[in-house]
Amino acid sequence: MAENKIDALMKRILEATGISSQSELAKELEINRSGITHARNNNKIPDKWIVKLYKKFGFNPKWIETGTGNVFIHAQSGLDVDFKYIPKVAARLSAGTGSFECEENITDYLSFQTKWLAGKGSAASMVAMEVFGQSMEPVIKEGDTVLIDQSQKNIIAGAIYAVGVEDTILVKRLEKHPNKLVLCSDNKDYAPIYLDREDTDKVRIIGKIIWSCREYR
Repeated sequence: MAENKIDALMKRILEATGISSQSELAKELEINRSGITHARNNNKIPDKWIVKLYKKFGFNPKWIETGTGNVFIHAQSGLDVDFKYIPKVAARLSAGTGSFECEENITDYLSFQTKWLAGKGSAASMVAMEVFGQSMEPVIKEGDTVLIDQSQKNIIAGAIYAVGVEDTILVKRLEKHPNKLVLCSDNKDYAPIYLDREDTDKVRIIGKIIWSCREYR
């Protein structure tokens, strides 16, 4: 039995953007979830969806409908470069004393080459956030955007991670000492945070920071 066109579309969108649920797709299409159910029952991708996905992400209409051809409309013949969109969320990582915003609403999308992402980790598990605070300067400054791979939670000494401590989200270098976890800042004005073994159950590794960017104003 042939795969339903809407289910096939969902898989393609997941590969290209990280959208992984019917609710997320409905939000991007600005429709109700019932609209997706209706389209699935009809086994037809509505023309309005094709226009919306083209305008929002730059997807090639032919690829949206059939899964063939270049993923993006701007892809040039002879230049076979695919891109994926990673969501940027409203939550702000803290490189100082704490995070003031913890909402997970998607505010934007950042475009990365698919090949580059594949070499860094799991694109479907990646999310971008803004950094608040000065404790990681000069490497990461306040206002920088970082890319986090939430599938990478194993601690590599000296690597930078997004870490949840109770209701605070921090960006720190992590070190493992005997019976302790150390959250280190690059800014020497900020002392390391030592967490004893009994306190480590309060810590959750959100993911490894694999990239950052800075917008100059």
